[in-house]
Amino acid sequence: MNEHKFSYEMKIPEERVAVLIGKDGETKKEVEEATNSILEISKEGDVVITGDDGLLLFNAREVVHAIARGFNPRIALLLLKGDYSFEIIDMKDVVGKSKNTLERLKGRVIGRKGRARQEIENLTDTHISVYGKTIGIIGETQYVAIAREAIAMLLSGSMHKTVYRYLERKRKEILLG
Repeated sequence: MNEHKFSYEMKIPEERVAVLIGKDGETKKEVEEATNSILEISKEGDVVITGDDGLLLFNAREVVHAIARGFNPRIALLLLKGDYSFEIIDMKDVVGKSKNTLERLKGRVIGRKGRARQEIENLTDTHISVYGKTIGIIGETQYVAIAREAIAMLLSGSMHKTVYRYLERKRKEILLG
């Protein structure tokens, strides 16, 4: 057995442990095979990732982090593609300690019947997860930046239609190159 040179330790929410492991351990196995790493997962949510390729290990950590932040493992595994990135917006930075403000802002980002989140996802080809006090974004790096800006606009009080116009303009700019 070769010596593992790198490791990450992280904590994930207990309710996400089963999702990370997957049915019959399939998700865990898939992450391990794709990143040439070993995941040790406790039922309390302590995760140790070891491997001997620093970059693959970083990718494994990003996938685990994305699953921990509410993403479906299938979407989290997109992070193994080179041009994909994962970004987290911590709403504590925006709302401080107010639980009411947090809920209201989460509602703004999600929108009525999930429409706002869906609209941002569609216009930026990204995946968005609103989980706890965080908003996660997965997608191609250039689109993640645009989605992050759109979410920041919503969080700072911009009207939804203003944000959609911004996204449509950005999308045209990218498509026209």
